[in-house]
Amino acid sequence: MKVALVSPYDWVVPGGVNSHCAHLREQFRARGHEVRIIAPASKEIDQPDVITIGTRPVSFPASGSLARISLSLTLGPPVRQVLAEEQFDIVHVHEPFMPVLPIHFLRYSEAVNVGTFHASRDKPQFFYTWGKRHVRRWARRLDGKIAVSPAAAHFVERYFPGYYNIIPNGVDVERFSAPVAPLPQYAHGKQNILFVGRPEKRKGLAHLIDAYTIVKAKRPDTRLIVVGAGKFDRFRQTVRSRRLADVEFAGYVTLEDLPRYHHTADVFCAPATGFESQGIVLLEAMAAGLPIVASNIEGYAGVLTHGVEGLLVRPGDPETLAAALLELLDGPERRRAMGERASARAQEFSWPRVSQQVLSYYERLLYERRPASEPATARAGGSA
Repeated sequence: MKVALVSPYDWVVPGGVNSHCAHLREQFRARGHEVRIIAPASKEIDQPDVITIGTRPVSFPASGSLARISLSLTLGPPVRQVLAEEQFDIVHVHEPFMPVLPIHFLRYSEAVNVGTFHASRDKPQFFYTWGKRHVRRWARRLDGKIAVSPAAAHFVERYFPGYYNIIPNGVDVERFSAPVAPLPQYAHGKQNILFVGRPEKRKGLAHLIDAYTIVKAKRPDTRLIVVGAGKFDRFRQTVRSRRLADVEFAGYVTLEDLPRYHHTADVFCAPATGFESQGIVLLEAMAAGLPIVASNIEGYAGVLTHGVEGLLVRPGDPETLAAALLELLDGPERRRAMGERASARAQEFSWPRVSQQVLSYYERLLYERRPASEPATARAGGSA
């Protein structure tokens, strides 16, 4: 089958949705399907299967972060042209109501239209509130709806009730589970706590630094490693003002090098306070065989079971977070057992498995769309 994967986000900027589309492309092509990725881009993309529509994305607040999207009012004609030239069987829009590229595809596509909803948050989402009034008629053009987690489904169905097929984000299990050498600069007899995330309030790093202050006072042989792109100046200032030793800000780390940080760590900590629909960083750490300490928010609790692969704690509570970290740091056998179970759990989110679930969903929707006179096997797609 021929599939369009439509992202509203600047293809030049790495992010969860763009990574999701790139992995689906890789998996679908390996199964013999033809795939195009369609997205705005702030500079030229040298990828023959990427079609850029919208060349001046702007930053816009969304779900506690900044999204780079195209707000151009002239996207309709190029969308119609691409649809006419490519003749897709499936048009799969990600974040369907994020302005404005996905909405144009829903407006003009006569293919089987599928939407994946990635976001989750506790407070109202402007785009969904706006979309409920203004894009309801285009929402009806979705033949199938996917949510990446129960948390994402619960969020979107407040605005657009209906059935949402739960198909999770995937994780590159092979990349993160492969044995790699620990980083020598962090192999000095200390136990390492790893945080991976951007310097956004919702990621909870401030709470982790508060918790680490408690941990460090009780366990001087610990180290906190912070990995992530962005400006961590205010967190560095907090560390300096407290004269807190052994907090390492590693900055941006490439995907190729990231697993070495996981294989250097003893415990992974995800202290986010909200807006997490699933938690890719959890899955990556679990694939690497790390025990987890994470906030007990819906998106994380859907991946991690308390006491099995790690520990869930109250969000925004440094004392409870510190107690959980100390509990695992003091229990090497428990860490080992949790890491093994985390590794096994991550297999359920491998990209080959997730992508096949998506393809099977496409096939069901194509089957339901077929003319009554067409044989049932005529458009099966051959992905089994």
